[in-house]
Amino acid sequence: MSEDLHNLIYNKALDLISRREHSQKEIKNKLHIRYEDTELIESVINKLISNNLVNNHRFAELYVLNRKRKGFGPKKIFYELLDKGINDSISNKIIANEEDWESVAIKIFNKKFKDGPSSDIKTKNKQKAFLQNRGFSFKEIESVFANDML
Repeated sequence: MSEDLHNLIYNKALDLISRREHSQKEIKNKLHIRYEDTELIESVINKLISNNLVNNHRFAELYVLNRKRKGFGPKKIFYELLDKGINDSISNKIIANEEDWESVAIKIFNKKFKDGPSSDIKTKNKQKAFLQNRGFSFKEIESVFANDML
């Protein structure tokens, strides 16, 4: 019975990861929703890790690229990765290896604000808050307003 349940949990995990990369924490949480046997779930996750089917580093690299492409900044992505169970040393390393966060900030700003930076202080503060909520740092936000090529 235990072997059958192990295979059932393992196959469900394979089904989940066949659709997209998942972190260890995501797989564990999704399996806990369907199955109660914590020991078997841990066993399945360890097997997935040893077969390199679940890899937090690979997951984080793809996640950062995907979120960056959607116009999110490094701070927001870092906290999303933490929430997904990715250790902050992995997150920091991958985010630091990514370049050109300033151009991402400029691109998303121009998409949202077609007229460019406002001369009105109140509106300009709202524009800056938008970028801050997207997860961009002060330096990246200021680069948007200092850039002549908007």
